[in-house]
Amino acid sequence: MNQDKLRELLDQVRCGSLPVEKALAALKHLPYEDVGFATIDHHRSLRQGVPEVIFCQNKTTDEIIAIIHRLRDQDEPVLATRTTPETFAEIQLRFPEACFYERSRAFTLGVDPDAPGIGNVLVICAGTSDLPVAEEAVVTARFTGSNVTQLTDVGVAGLHRLLSRLDVLHAANAVVVVAGMEGALASVVGGLVDIPVIAVPTSVGYGASFGGLAALLTMLNSCSAGVTVVNIDNGFGAGFAASLINRKINLAQREKRE
Repeated sequence: MNQDKLRELLDQVRCGSLPVEKALAALKHLPYEDVGFATIDHHRSLRQGVPEVIFCQNKTTDEIIAIIHRLRDQDEPVLATRTTPETFAEIQLRFPEACFYERSRAFTLGVDPDAPGIGNVLVICAGTSDLPVAEEAVVTARFTGSNVTQLTDVGVAGLHRLLSRLDVLHAANAVVVVAGMEGALASVVGGLVDIPVIAVPTSVGYGASFGGLAALLTMLNSCSAGVTVVNIDNGFGAGFAASLINRKINLAQREKRE
């Protein structure tokens, strides 16, 4: 139950249009609901402004569907990550309105994918091979309420591609940089902007990249101030963090204007 729904419920009790017993029934699953194989955090929206996200890896289809039902019963939108096309095909039979992002293996439900967001999160990826992780960051940032801009295939092997888009970099409130191989792009971006840069190393690369470890170490050792690093291939974590930053900056800008 998000803040708007809770406020509406309390207003109905205050006005006498909703009996206390019915309000208690609506609130009975707060703050969490134990369904045996999972303990669903229904207070996540109240604390963070975003409902709990389903990490589908190693969950059965039936478990994913059951969690979706519990979230939707509380009128919560759904973001699920790391699913498979086969699993989503079964889920879509139950929830035809679900929207699948095949490259990132994520899906959403109960949200308008074209709804306008706030502020601006920029997601940059070094190469087309990094797009699955970049798209996970994009889907996450949009789900959490941010406008998202993308720059694709602007890695350091052709730096002029990035330098020609400095206007896009400077228009953002937060930047997610997704790169495999040696992961140098995050340091370059960090030296060009005055906003937080969230670096995502990917497992893209040849043998000595060690499944993303080389990019991770490069990003952790960045000489650019303002670069923080999430785990290998963690587009979700980067998109979520960037959106939180964007929301705070957008709120501060709005309060300043008012």
